[in-house]
Amino acid sequence: MDALKLIAQDSLKNEVPQFDVGDTVRVHVRIKEGDRERIQAFEGTVIAKKHGGIAETFTVRRVSYGVGVERVFPLHSPLVAQVEVIRKGRVRRSKLYYLRSRVGKAAKVKEQIQ
Repeated sequence: MDALKLIAQDSLKNEVPQFDVGDTVRVHVRIKEGDRERIQAFEGTVIAKKHGGIAETFTVRRVSYGVGVERVFPLHSPLVAQVEVIRKGRVRRSKLYYLRSRVGKAAKVKEQIQ
């Protein structure tokens, strides 16, 4: 078990951004098209964070042209170039799956006042 942890330590990113469930984030993802590579931004609300260590993932949801789109990103993946926090949200749940059934202003998350 310790051997697995040692291998996983090499793959962990050094600077991981601090964000929580309910925050609005912009994830910059490397996309490979043929022999070229570009970076595409995906902005939305973090509705879940799972696991820990090397396998840690987070789910980002946004509504695009009236259709809900969710993407699951591995936090330590080399394809995730950058995660920037746009605004902090104030929530009382660790998973915001109830936002899937809400539309319009009901699907908004209150902003955290600091």
